[in-house]
Formats: sequence, structure tokens, C-alpha cells
Amino acid sequence: MYHSIYKSSLFEGQVIIVTGGGSGIGRCTAHELASLGAQVIIAGRNIDKLEKVAAEIQSDGHQCDFYSLDIRDSNAIKTTLQSILKTHQRIDGLVNNAGGQFPSKLENISDNGWDAVIRNNLNGGFYMMREVYNLFMKEHGGAIVNIVASVAHGMPHMGHTGAARAGMINLTQTAALEWVHSGVRVNAVAPGSVASSGMETYPEDFKEKLKLRKHQVPMKRQATEAEISSAIVYLLSDGASYITGHTMDVDGGLPLAKENWPVPEHNKCTPYEGFHLYKAPTF
Repeated sequence: MYHSIYKSSLFEGQVIIVTGGGSGIGRCTAHELASLGAQVIIAGRNIDKLEKVAAEIQSDGHQCDFYSLDIRDSNAIKTTLQSILKTHQRIDGLVNNAGGQFPSKLENISDNGWDAVIRNNLNGGFYMMREVYNLFMKEHGGAIVNIVASVAHGMPHMGHTGAARAGMINLTQTAALEWVHSGVRVNAVAPGSVASSGMETYPEDFKEKLKLRKHQVPMKRQATEAEISSAIVYLLSDGASYITGHTMDVDGGLPLAKENWPVPEHNKCTPYEGFHLYKAPTF
């Protein structure tokens, strides 16, 4: 069973959608939310992955439904959300987690490659927010958490996703202002380097760079999926009811790293590993 730091009834009676719920951070977050009483709905393009995660959650005695969805298709989003509302009558929370990218220098990104990443990580996130708001939250309130990235200092070799994530951060702030009168809170979580299964999809040369990344972080390690999920859960909860338009960095203090003040290697920052099915990347 999931070992959350939050009380088990935190989201009792609530319906929360997690996009990209078939793997990585989305899978972990879906498990935690379900363990806290939520009716979790996971969405993504790979139906096999969604079925597997839903079965995992249900085998733990919790509730999970799933829908095949391409977030780049706004019409499909509207149809899917209408189906969810017909079945579940409400949407209390949205975790805008789905996305995707590939490592590349800016000079080598093709038009199609650029468009694909922007559509995944910016357009799709906006479409989900807009339709959830228009179809339910405008009248009933709710909470939205967008999963972005630490982009304050640029993202070399990931410029396309850096641009998209920066756009989502600004969109988070704008939506927070435009929708606050409806009782809707909009925040974001910006993970740093996470030891997630998604890392195994990158090319071998990029994996080598990822191995070295933890030495740049003051905590000298990568985050676990559960450490990202717990931040998401907090921002969805009533405990964050006076927080909106905020991007929470979960990055081990990376922006503080300085060449003239090197942090010695250490193992004093113990990771939180609440996800009982978590497996760190094998590389």
C-alpha cells in the first residue's frame, strides 16, 4: 500500500484527473491520490499502460478509472471530459502531467520536432485546463496543478520543452487571476532531476549526462517520484487553499549551486520513498 504522509480521507468524495497517468510521476501521483480517498481518473495515449496502473490501484482496494486520450486534440478532450462528468458528475482536481520531449541542441530541432513538443507540453496543457474550467470548475470551483520544470536558467539540449514549460508557468499565473472568482486555484510543480522510469527512454549518451546530474545538486541525489507527488497532493489539498498562481520548485536546491561554494559529496539528505511500487531507473 502507498505510504503517504497525508491522512487517508483527505480527498474522500473527490474526483481527480491525472493526465499521463500510465507511468512515472503520473502513475505515482494517481496511486497516492487514490490512497487518500479520491476517485482517480488517469488519462493518456497508451491504453495498455493505463489498464495496468488502474489494476494496480484497484488491487490495493482503491478507485481508479481510465480513458484513452491524446491531449493534443481539443475535441477529444471535450468529449472525454463530458463522458467523465456523465459517469462521475464532478471534477474536483486536475493534475496536468502529460507531456514529452527528446534531447537535442536547438540548432538540430526540426520544425516538426519543435511543434510536437510544444503541442504536448503547452497546447495540450492549455486545452485540458480550458475544458475542465468551462465544463465544470467555472461553476463549482476546483484545483489545477500543472507539472512543469525548473526553467529559470534555460534548458540546454531541451530548449523546446523549456520554452513550453515556461509558457505553462506564465499560463498558470494568468489562469490563477482569471479564474480565482470561480473558486479555482491554479498552481504548478517544477521538478528538478527525478529518478523516474521516463529516464530510461532517453538515448545512451544522454543517460550518461543524467548520471552526473546528481553531483550538481546540493542534496547530491535525484528526487523520487513520491517526493514530486507529495508536492502535487499538497497543492490540490485544502491545506493550500490560500495559494494560487505559484510554482513550487522541487529540485534539491539546484538553483543555489555555485562554483565558488561547492557542496562536498554527502548522503545526509534521505529520500522519501512512499510509493510502494517505485523502482528506480536501472541505468
